[in-house]
Amino acid sequence: MEGSFNTKEFLYRLKKRLPLIIIITLLFTVLSGVLSYKFLQPVYQASTQILVNQTAGSATGDQALDIESNIQLISTYNGIIKSPVILAAVIEELNLNDTVATLNERITVSSAEKSQILQIDVEDGSMENAVLTSNTIASVFQEEIKNLMNIDNVRILSPAEMPAISKPIRPDPLLNMAIGAVVGFMFSLGLVILLDQMNTTVRTEEDIEEIIGLHVLGIVNSSKAEKAVKKTTVNDEKGMKEHVEIEKKQAISNSKIGGSY
Repeated sequence: MEGSFNTKEFLYRLKKRLPLIIIITLLFTVLSGVLSYKFLQPVYQASTQILVNQTAGSATGDQALDIESNIQLISTYNGIIKSPVILAAVIEELNLNDTVATLNERITVSSAEKSQILQIDVEDGSMENAVLTSNTIASVFQEEIKNLMNIDNVRILSPAEMPAISKPIRPDPLLNMAIGAVVGFMFSLGLVILLDQMNTTVRTEEDIEEIIGLHVLGIVNSSKAEKAVKKTTVNDEKGMKEHVEIEKKQAISNSKIGGSY
């Protein structure tokens, strides 16, 4: 019936197209893996932690007030770390091929709520360069803050270190392959549905009723019809052979009668 959805028939058609669905899903999965492993450049991340604390000379004697003052400085220090003053000095010291803007894009400065610890995260295509850049930013900031704010309250708490095994933060090949498999499966389902909609072959009695607007009274089994055609053909051939034999016998009989006179 028009507008109805036959779940059983839909699942049957999916099963019929199952090889196509599997091939497309595997193809998307393999392409995602190849893209992740061979073409996407790995990105590594190194982190350095610095501690913001009051010096002995600037302490007020009220520990809670000193801590609150340090926390208020965190947001200010966050902006200073990513400022051109610091980044330009880092680029010059390490002789980087970055501009201040491009280096800024690879740096993230964060801190936990009500914490005196700042964390500097640097991303790079090389783990060694990421570690070196992160530690250099921290050391340059530690020196420059003395001149910028006339205060010496920054200490490097945890410098970045080279891990035994460098693991990039992206791309994640397994995640990309899983996403590729899902996308491939959805694409194959859409393709199967599209092919099914474009197929105008009459397949069921309902299709015939919908096209011609009449009810189907009976169905001739294709195998029985084929056998009937074959039987008719055999009978016709047998009848022709018998007719030829009769004609031959009559011709021989006539020739004998004519020769006796």
